[in-house]
Amino acid sequence: MPSSAVTDAIWRPHVTVACVVGDGARYLMVEEEVNGRLAYNQPAGHLEDRERLVDAAARETLEETGWTVQPTHLIGVHQWRSTEHGEGVIRFSFAARPISHDPARPLDAGIRRALWLDRAEIAALGERLRSPLVLASIDAWLAGARFPLDALHAWPPGTTP
Repeated sequence: MPSSAVTDAIWRPHVTVACVVGDGARYLMVEEEVNGRLAYNQPAGHLEDRERLVDAAARETLEETGWTVQPTHLIGVHQWRSTEHGEGVIRFSFAARPISHDPARPLDAGIRRALWLDRAEIAALGERLRSPLVLASIDAWLAGARFPLDALHAWPPGTTP
């Protein structure tokens, strides 16, 4: 079988990152347009080629909210089949602390605004949440899920993958 046929036959999930950014009892969220509807999500997005997971999480948060954050822990890795596009997703959820905000920074296309909500307000959004992983990540954080960032490795050590 030609190598391109073998490559085409390999399943490739979407690799995404998300940040649970807490400020007291409130969490940083984004309101975004997705397929013609408004949805709510943590700052999240796709891992880019040659990017470390933790760097992707901080980058996506800045691009979608204008907030510079410091990732502190890995909350968990979630495998899910998206109801939005039907494809597999592997989501790395991080906890991060807010460092600074640039309210003049333009936000990514499709992002209406960044906002801070408490868990009850997020849960009340129900079907308007982008995925069930939004609330699952917050609940995992609240339940004490905290894995050290050094559990994630790029190879060789000290390099960008």
